Amino acid sequence: MKLPVGSCAVDTRSGRLGIVMGHEGPYVQLRPYGGGREWDARPEAVRQATPAERLSAATAHANARSRGEVP
Repeated sequence: MKLPVGSCAVDTRSGRLGIVMGHEGPYVQLRPYGGGREWDARPEAVRQATPAERLSAATAHANARSRGEVP
């Protein structure tokens, strides 16, 4: 299943959650929730994030911003 650009996904090989930024060659390009450097993941190792995973990422990002760790 090809996830649409902008959707939340999990790279099952690394366990990282990211936003789908595009599909380039054989890879899915993901960017960390809240921004950062993109990474390439193999499509078979990417799945849609659950609502709980999305909420956890949003909460972690909001907490980091409140501590001044994220601009």
